[in-house]
Amino acid sequence: MSRVSKPYEIVERALELSTADGCVVIADEESSANLRWAGNALTTNGVTRGRTVTVVATVDGAEGAASGVVSRAAVTADDLEPLVRAAEAAARSAGPAEDAQPLVTGVPASPGFTDAPAETDSDVFAAFAPALGEAFARARSGGRELYGFAHHQMTSTYLGTSTGLRLRHDQPNGTLELNAKSPDRTRSAWAGRSTRDFKDVDPAELDAELARRLGWAERRIELPAGRYETLLPPTAVADLLIYQLWSSTARDAAEGRTVFSKPGGGTRLGETLSPLPLTLRSDPHAPGLESAPFVIAHSSGDGGSVFDNGLPLTRTDWIAEGRLGQLTTTRHTAALTGLPLAPAIDNLVLEGGGDRSLEEMVAATTGRALLLTCLWYIREVDPATLLLTGLTRDGVYLVEDGEVVGEVNNFRFNESPVDLLSRATEAGRTEKTLPREWGDWFTRAAMPALRIPDFNMSSVSRGV
Repeated sequence: MSRVSKPYEIVERALELSTADGCVVIADEESSANLRWAGNALTTNGVTRGRTVTVVATVDGAEGAASGVVSRAAVTADDLEPLVRAAEAAARSAGPAEDAQPLVTGVPASPGFTDAPAETDSDVFAAFAPALGEAFARARSGGRELYGFAHHQMTSTYLGTSTGLRLRHDQPNGTLELNAKSPDRTRSAWAGRSTRDFKDVDPAELDAELARRLGWAERRIELPAGRYETLLPPTAVADLLIYQLWSSTARDAAEGRTVFSKPGGGTRLGETLSPLPLTLRSDPHAPGLESAPFVIAHSSGDGGSVFDNGLPLTRTDWIAEGRLGQLTTTRHTAALTGLPLAPAIDNLVLEGGGDRSLEEMVAATTGRALLLTCLWYIREVDPATLLLTGLTRDGVYLVEDGEVVGEVNNFRFNESPVDLLSRATEAGRTEKTLPREWGDWFTRAAMPALRIPDFNMSSVSRGV
């Protein structure tokens, strides 16, 4: 084994090798475990491990600092010097970086910086797997087939800089997706969960939920396109608002390119976006949704800057009591726009003061409404209004006077999440949820269900 093998040693050695004016080194140690199943039986399982090292070199010049960023996987001690030199060469061949700032200083070292990385393995499923087996048996006896996967990942990130930062964060990330199908495959229902350790997910509860939905689907009702009162479950709300967050960069808004731009110049900060007392926030210390409490930027872009690596993060209210409170900024874009510093944070919570569950919101429905399961294939149509299009999936149900009476066809929708917030008439109880569309990139979310009086189902979708 190499004499330089521990993650912190990789960081320290790379910093020693650097001859640039500034240097940031990020070592990500990853381990993962997974289960997959089909037709009420486990099919595969596995455990993987890996390491990725990112070096950011900065070089001062007469016109400003330039940066070079190089990332490589499976890095050993022998790979370090070529990696560092490649980052330095990239910096020296680049022009001045627009987002250049002095590297962050003065952040206290993280406890455990020199400790071994946290790891996951198949033991994370010790209680979950037997419960899943019991769910298979119940599904089989009930005439259902269960398909899906469970994935758990642990990433230990070690961040060191030439300005003295020594930071470390361990990020667990678990997802569970479960599909139930009728034996003839004409009916399908989906449920998903986000978890840190699989101790808070119950396969029996999920199977019961899916069985109920498959029962609803025994009656099929065809509906035309149109505007319908619609109950958006937390997973669908998360997918829409995550995209809204990704589209809320201050610079684009200040330059007149987004839904958050004010006509005539400036931004819409302070404007009322919803009549409901909605607060949309990110907080690295949110219970059950904890994320890195400092900036980890492997590259620069609209939402982040490599020069901000290590910058401390605190709670940020993107919307406060219905009003637009913050837009995402780096130190560079904050100075450029004159807006407060508000870096992106890797979780998202919407609270609206409601206490009803989705089931209680269904029961309180008068007249006719649609109940969605989830959204997928979401794409942007118009950035000026943040108009999105996408499809419903795995179950759209008709509610009449508080009862689900059957399943209807799928639809294509056209809606802006910003506009939806302005029209929402009820927000339910906030709960942890797994975004269906963006779950590969963003899993830490807690959302309420929303009641929309006139959700735009623009066309009928067949074959989904």
